[in-house]
Amino acid sequence: MNPARDPLPGEPSTRSGRARARLTGLVGRGLPLSIGLILAISVGAGILAFVFLNSAPPTTLTMASGPGGSAFKAVADQYAKILAREGVTLKIVATQGSRDNLARLLDPKGQVDVGFVVGGEAVRSDAPRLVSLGSVSYQPLMVFYRGRTRTLLSEFKGLRLDVGLEGSGASALSQRLFEANGIKDGDGTRIGHAAPEASIRELQAGRIDALFAMSDATPTALMRQLLRDPGIHLFDFVQAEGYAHRITYLNRLVLPRGAIDFGEDIPAQDVALVAPTVELIARESLHPALSDLLLEAAREVHGRAGLYKHSGEFPAPIEHDFPISADAARYYASGRGFFYRTFPFWIASLIERILAVVVPMTIILVPGIKIAPAVFRWRVESRVYRWYGVLQRIERDAAHPALDAARCDELLRQLDNAEAAVMKLAVPPAYGDLLYDLRGHIAVVRENLVARRPAARPSPAAGARVQA
Repeated sequence: MNPARDPLPGEPSTRSGRARARLTGLVGRGLPLSIGLILAISVGAGILAFVFLNSAPPTTLTMASGPGGSAFKAVADQYAKILAREGVTLKIVATQGSRDNLARLLDPKGQVDVGFVVGGEAVRSDAPRLVSLGSVSYQPLMVFYRGRTRTLLSEFKGLRLDVGLEGSGASALSQRLFEANGIKDGDGTRIGHAAPEASIRELQAGRIDALFAMSDATPTALMRQLLRDPGIHLFDFVQAEGYAHRITYLNRLVLPRGAIDFGEDIPAQDVALVAPTVELIARESLHPALSDLLLEAAREVHGRAGLYKHSGEFPAPIEHDFPISADAARYYASGRGFFYRTFPFWIASLIERILAVVVPMTIILVPGIKIAPAVFRWRVESRVYRWYGVLQRIERDAAHPALDAARCDELLRQLDNAEAAVMKLAVPPAYGDLLYDLRGHIAVVRENLVARRPAARPSPAAGARVQA
């Protein structure tokens, strides 16, 4: 074992310092600095990507549904159970219906992330921060009325009507249909906005003539109660196809004969209905993983065959008021992301966060490390080769026909200065051949310059003094 010794003057005293000194002596300072800079840029890119991509999906999501007992509320409860299996908590906010859901989503201070919105509720320019995850179901409008059979919607003019709460989808669609049929509140027509339970009691008691209802705000059990009431009729939209052509977000549906109760034959005939689609609307900041998770839940809840739909018809990338999000479009094209399809949600989330840092670093680091030696060599060579320009200039001046001893001495001084600067150049040992070649070429230029130096000629005055 070698005995310990004191460090020589100028030698680092610590082991790490001596290791750095040996590395510097081997490759110089430039290469470690270049690699260190590349590493720093790579780490910075990874951190920025981690922050910018919001890679960690939240484990809590807030959904605007509808009032208690409504179809929207029942569907939201099913979503909550499905998301809970993946460790995500779905908080359900009770609302008055579709329009109220949209208002909460549009509120920048609101805490709602996603909600059910009936088609036709908004214009795209009104909701620049909202995107659609697709349509998940039809939402038929049902018009229950008393008295004689009515064929056209315009026949309800001058009657007492109730269209549900202000924030409901029925209220918004009814107003659109009234405008198309020339019905206005105050032209003899009275339009109310009572709660579902109250309006149904009013219709059964004969205090209103018709009720416009959708399941987003009206409990399904109450609507079935009206269908079974022999004194109340369900309006047959005989012009449903025309409405679907004029109002582009509407669809023509048919409630088949006996679909509610085969034994009692309810309804007693096929009934045509008009229905917008229900879209799953979210803030554009919704995490891609949660977007996939919601669409998986939507496929499980809405993918089965139903009264108005075929199996697998929903969810679908059908957009009306809001553009389909890029994440939803990718889901409809290729399904759920590989990691979230293969691993449990929390593991897939962890992998995604790691990749969000590693991939940007790798993109910069791998080519950066390959390029670093070439850049380093170029830096070393450029420090040496720039002196060849000085040598070439001195040689051109030395070859001038009017070269005299004074000019030659000046060129020799310039060459000495250049050689002194070259002697101070620090290059790694691996590139020492470049430095010694340069010093050899300086010596060649000096020899040539000395050989060409003309002898000093005496001035005329000096010659006269010699003769005297």
